[in-house]
Amino acid sequence: MTTLFINARLIDPEAGSDAPGSLLVHRGTILARSDQSDTAALLADHNLHADDVQVIDCGGKCLAPGIVDIGVKVCEPGERHKESYKSAGLAAAAGGVTTIVTRPDTSPCIDNPETLEFVTRRAQADAPVNVLPMAALTKGREGREMTEIGFLLDAGAVAFTDCDHVVTSTKVLSRALTYARSCGALVIAHPQEPGLSAGAAATSGKFAALRGLPSVSPMAERMGLDRDIALLEMTGAKYHADQITTARALPALERAKANGIDITAGTSIHHLTLNELDVADYRTFFKVKPPLRSEEDRLAVVEAVRTGLIDVISSMHTPQDEESKRLPFEEAAAGAVALETLLPAAMRLYHAELLDLPTLFRAMSLTPATRLGLASGRLSAGAPADLVLFDPDAPLVLDRFTLQSKSKNTPFDTQQMQGRVLATYVAGDPVYRKEA
Repeated sequence: MTTLFINARLIDPEAGSDAPGSLLVHRGTILARSDQSDTAALLADHNLHADDVQVIDCGGKCLAPGIVDIGVKVCEPGERHKESYKSAGLAAAAGGVTTIVTRPDTSPCIDNPETLEFVTRRAQADAPVNVLPMAALTKGREGREMTEIGFLLDAGAVAFTDCDHVVTSTKVLSRALTYARSCGALVIAHPQEPGLSAGAAATSGKFAALRGLPSVSPMAERMGLDRDIALLEMTGAKYHADQITTARALPALERAKANGIDITAGTSIHHLTLNELDVADYRTFFKVKPPLRSEEDRLAVVEAVRTGLIDVISSMHTPQDEESKRLPFEEAAAGAVALETLLPAAMRLYHAELLDLPTLFRAMSLTPATRLGLASGRLSAGAPADLVLFDPDAPLVLDRFTLQSKSKNTPFDTQQMQGRVLATYVAGDPVYRKEA
């Protein structure tokens, strides 16, 4: 019932601090934290006896809020062979992800309360971590008729998105945004001009031309974001851009925030740590959507995360089976699994001294939780004890066949990385412990 984490390096994104301390957890909730080594005083302050408390010595390793991952694809219903709630939950726990916010781009898609209730029951029964479902914004994600947003909210939807199916009709999108605003619902969109980006497999430039790959200009992202911002000015809805990946889109995002529009933005860990040259000789594990960008774009997006212009880092976990990846590059399915690789990939940014740990966990834990109205993502008293204990310096060579996910399509296969999750806790209970 009561656990005391001692000798921890507390990563607090709310305070922006990285300092030694202790954390007291009682009945699934953070009761108190202390920067002092005298834990007896901490227990006495809360009328607790040492014999009634489980003590976990963190050995000087990092203890941080569990990751809140927006945009995870779990392939139930329809494609359970790619990923189930059980396998995704185990992968999340092994990656320090305590809350997964799932996408509705399933088969059939999650666009009615009955399907939403089905996946919610599956998640509660099978996943060891928190699962919060999103629902489709339009029926069938076809962009023609909006879903029953109010009923879906009542059924437990935390946000509404058509994922990478851009709603091309501005009239339909404006009506959906207006209705979402009246319900207080969050709309998550994929900024992209669909005509320009149709069929693209790479970002336009010298690399795509030399490889003969169909490409899309970075301006397609800017154009899609500009359109959405104009509709937000008109409707006043709450909006989150799932992936901002180009430098061209950042000034528009900055202006929208300065003008008081209720907008936040995310980016994927792949666009923060990889660039278009990683595709090399048509390596399809590096095919993601939107395509990997130039190194200049990557560095601009990293800087936007540092300043807080980009609010959220997500895995954009997208399982694909071997058959859909073993195809010519432009025909292969886009997407990569990343629940287990999110933290070690993020440590690349930390070790490169581009982002510090509080900034990383602000984007991976605090801000996504805040945007969704959750109490998690922080180490303050009263917050859920959703925690990750990790060693940011532990080396590893990633073997994709050891991943908990059913699908193994990761671009980090065989790569040398740093950062191991040692334990993950949901409401104070361990859901993952690394084997010795």
